[in-house]
Amino acid sequence: MNATNGFSSTTPVNDQIKWVHVTSTFLPLANPISDAKVLTGRQKPMTEIAILFVEIETQDGHRGLGFSYSKRAGGPGQFAHAKEIAPVLIGEDPSGIARLWDKLAWAGASVGRSGMAAQAIGAFDVALWDMKAKRAGLSLAKLLGAHRDSVRCYNTSGGFLHTPLDQLLVNTDASREKGIGGIKLKVGQPDCALDIHRVQTVRKHLGDSFPLMVDANQQWDRPTAQRMCRTFEQFNLIWIEEPLDCYDAEGHAALAAQFDTPIATGEMLTSVSEHWEFIRQRGADYLMPDAPRVGGITPFLKVATLAEHAGLMLAPHFAMELHVHLAACYSREPWVEHFEWLEPLFNERLETKNGRMMVPMRLGLGLTLSERVKEWTAQEVEVGTRA
Repeated sequence: MNATNGFSSTTPVNDQIKWVHVTSTFLPLANPISDAKVLTGRQKPMTEIAILFVEIETQDGHRGLGFSYSKRAGGPGQFAHAKEIAPVLIGEDPSGIARLWDKLAWAGASVGRSGMAAQAIGAFDVALWDMKAKRAGLSLAKLLGAHRDSVRCYNTSGGFLHTPLDQLLVNTDASREKGIGGIKLKVGQPDCALDIHRVQTVRKHLGDSFPLMVDANQQWDRPTAQRMCRTFEQFNLIWIEEPLDCYDAEGHAALAAQFDTPIATGEMLTSVSEHWEFIRQRGADYLMPDAPRVGGITPFLKVATLAEHAGLMLAPHFAMELHVHLAACYSREPWVEHFEWLEPLFNERLETKNGRMMVPMRLGLGLTLSERVKEWTAQEVEVGTRA
């Protein structure tokens, strides 16, 4: 047996990874973005998003594209970790994705298998799945086993707290005109009365039945969350997101058990085990895993399987270009978050109509990098040689 991969030395290998390209890109945002974490003084406004791109090519010329990301901090760290572990893929069979995830994780195991390390691995993992789908002549959703060809979608980018209330109403109308099926508002301001007025005004503007969500971005303590969840019951919300600290599974579970409005959380979790704690304690009605943050598609599918078994609903966080495929494969009708922020990175666009996002039928992820990525690139490294 081969000690490095557990395969017999006589196992035939049809193809091998010959080249890996890792790129650190900083995407500027048109306007500084503020949510409750900014108003409570815990973070600064967001002005850019760090993107970690991974491109993989085999000796037979097959290619895959993957990405991960970081907001406000962490981009250089993700790139540094990815640069260190990338060489372990050279010479490997690209079809053994689960095994390669483990190999990448153990290559950097001294810094753990969650957090920044998992986020770096995520870009490689997505690239390998993209390649596998392309080799099969399928979209990623079709390869994984799609339940549907469109997914309910809601907009978040128009509802941040830096947006004045009158502009917020304009943004909601624009989203509906684009065929987006729900609106999410940021809440969690130090003055709760401002949150209540904001939600009340938008609910009146949208009507009683149009899907509306709110997101407190972890800024309430338990007593405040109790009061705000009770107050928000009247607004017929789809969910209340991150009312408490992202690791407080017990607190979230208490809210989920007490109130009719569903509780949503999970976007900040970076491992399967962290998600399992919320699933085990019933700490969410809607689980919100983020594939790049959790380590890619391979661990995301594990989270989704656990969530499905527990009867939870699913609403993956951010990165709609990837999550539209993964959400399409969940058995219960999910939601996908519409953020147009990453659009300048890609040549393709996602289509929305009648409240839903269409699942692309292009091969793999169905994405190619735009020319503008070059001007935003800060660092890059190549490992191996191209075919």
